[in-house]
Amino acid sequence: MKNTTINLLFLLVFSSSLFAQVAKETPKQRAQGHEDTNKFRQMYDLLATPNMYRTASGAPGPEYYQQQADYKMDIELDDKNARLFGTETITYTNNAKESLDYLWIQLDQNILAKTSKTPLVENSKVDQSISARGFSRKYLEEKFDGGFKIEYVKDLKGNPISYTVNETMMRINLEKPLPHGQKMSFTIKWNYNINNYMVDGGRSGYEQFKDGNRLYVIAQFYPRMAVYNDVEGWQNMQFWGNGEFALPFGNYEVNITVPADHIMEATGTLQNRNEVFTPEQVKRYAQAQQSFENPVIIVTQAEAMVTEKGFSDKKKTWKFKAENVRDFGISTSRKFIYDAMAVKLGGKTVMATSVYPKEGNPLWEQYSTRAVAHTLKSYSSHTFDFPYPKAVSVNAQDQGMEYPMICWNFGRPDEDGKYTDRVKYGMLGVIIHEVGHNFFPMIVNSDERQWTWMDEGLNTFMEYLAEIEWEAAFPVDRGPAKLIVPYMSGDQSGLEPIMSNSESIRQFGNNAYGKPAAGLNIMRETIMGRELFDYAFKTYANRWKFKHPTPEDFFRTMEDASGVDLDWFVRGWFYTTDYNDIGIKEVKQFFVSNEAPAGFQPQQANRRNRFKNSGPLVYMISGESPDFKTEMNKKLEVKEVKTLNEYVQATFSEEERAKLQEPKYFYQVTFNKPGGLVMPLIVEITFEDGTTENHKFPAQIWNMNDAEVSRTFATQKIIKKIMVDPKEETADIDVTNNAWPKGEVKSKFDQ
Repeated sequence: MKNTTINLLFLLVFSSSLFAQVAKETPKQRAQGHEDTNKFRQMYDLLATPNMYRTASGAPGPEYYQQQADYKMDIELDDKNARLFGTETITYTNNAKESLDYLWIQLDQNILAKTSKTPLVENSKVDQSISARGFSRKYLEEKFDGGFKIEYVKDLKGNPISYTVNETMMRINLEKPLPHGQKMSFTIKWNYNINNYMVDGGRSGYEQFKDGNRLYVIAQFYPRMAVYNDVEGWQNMQFWGNGEFALPFGNYEVNITVPADHIMEATGTLQNRNEVFTPEQVKRYAQAQQSFENPVIIVTQAEAMVTEKGFSDKKKTWKFKAENVRDFGISTSRKFIYDAMAVKLGGKTVMATSVYPKEGNPLWEQYSTRAVAHTLKSYSSHTFDFPYPKAVSVNAQDQGMEYPMICWNFGRPDEDGKYTDRVKYGMLGVIIHEVGHNFFPMIVNSDERQWTWMDEGLNTFMEYLAEIEWEAAFPVDRGPAKLIVPYMSGDQSGLEPIMSNSESIRQFGNNAYGKPAAGLNIMRETIMGRELFDYAFKTYANRWKFKHPTPEDFFRTMEDASGVDLDWFVRGWFYTTDYNDIGIKEVKQFFVSNEAPAGFQPQQANRRNRFKNSGPLVYMISGESPDFKTEMNKKLEVKEVKTLNEYVQATFSEEERAKLQEPKYFYQVTFNKPGGLVMPLIVEITFEDGTTENHKFPAQIWNMNDAEVSRTFATQKIIKKIMVDPKEETADIDVTNNAWPKGEVKSKFDQ
């Protein structure tokens, strides 16, 4: 009666206080309630509404469309003056249901124009010390002018077409709207000064060698159609430098005239090999088409060393055709060594190719083409068979950039040919990464101008898989969850979530590459499992190859194809800067007793716990409880607990009793979560005899209490140690609270 009176008194006081609080609130305040902050709420508030273009399943809808832009180009390289001249005819097909009043074209080279606004948005401070060369370039020298010089825009009859240049974008002003299903062809003539990218920067340009030769990596070199789609309309956001490119698919016929002693590779299939290679080199290429184990050297180092001294005044035209590509890249030099090998993918043969100067050897001859072949096999196994006829790796100093079928990659030995493991693996990593971009975004064609992570993040994840398939001990720098911990351990208040526009990202490498890749790895290894993840990821790749996916299409497909609710993870990992930190708050050991603790009152039965307190009771006494007695400190023997033993004997047959579990020790572990992210709870238990037991609780364990949860472990052996996230697979930023008993552990951030 005494306890009951106290409880009743407490209830009355609490109720009175609550009534007084409610009385002070206005009806409007009471009606407002609170915002739903549950971490497991669905993402209807963040994702675009599904429609007939893009379905709720993440697949293209019945009304999905995309535009097509076909190009015929004649390009000439002036090697002596580092200039490029071009004429192109664009045929644009409007597949949208609506008419278009104008067309938008990208002039990305204008980022290097004298009038470019890009330098004006950068912070500029006085350097306390600066090299004489740096001072001269910054304050004395005339700025390089690398912007497009548009000579004309004409229709096929030669009549001029009105156009307006707005920085890195050009609007074609149509006399009348272009209707659905109609095509329009027009011609543009242009030229520009090619930049020395080692001096002026850029993803394209030339590298100058001491002997007077240049190695050209030419891209963004022509006026390119912008994307028009159901999401953005025209994607005509200016090119500021970070947000890369959004481009429609089309067919290309490109003729490139260069000095006669140059060797070239480019997007597409070479149409006149017999005209540009020697007869012996043509024979070697035919051998390479049948070589599936090792590369065949087609242009030897000896041949290249002779050619690089010639500086021919004659010209030669290389002719390429490419179907269903979104862009075109060219690399040419008289210094090039050329090798290739065949790769069998599905029912077709693809050529893996490398071009490189002698300065790249011996690294490039030994590794580059093999790395290209490996990448094609690895990526194809996780997505779709590589559909193009070739993939080319070009050795360009301080470059790492990708285009359909061709990419530029850094990595060279010292002048004496020696190299460290860091140089070797750095070169292998960039080759795998840039060749891998053929899949994302060259085929799965996401909008790089808007979402860098959709190509860089997905590709970095795929790169990680390819690297460890190349060599299990490959020194990866992105992919595993633990590698993103230093970034996520820092002050997140000044950073932005992954779902940020490309030009708004402060830590580009971590945010657009590392964190998305780590997130995908967590999904694959920890949340979904490899089988479900791999099926869903392959579904996404096949649904959206040769199309324009959005983030919503990716997130929805991963859920739709796997049957795994990912909203809680996507919301936290991609849309916030929250971090993960899960720890062990306390561990209590319990002992089984026949005697009820003092003041024990059985819980009233209801439909949810009707069996909990029915019949004779077994009592669990904490080792820290005042009711604990020294004689309780022993392992459980069922026959010594009268009520339990009687129940077992009366309920189960001898055969059934033989199958019952025999736990001896009982522990209640309370886990807390100082971090804002939700993650699965992974627990490793180590026993006195050194054996271990692993438990994995789904992230939904935090659904009802985002701060802490408790789990009971009934074991046959005494627990010596409990560890949260023992394999560091959830990007837990603080491991000092991950162990019981708590030991001296350095945090990952400190390490």
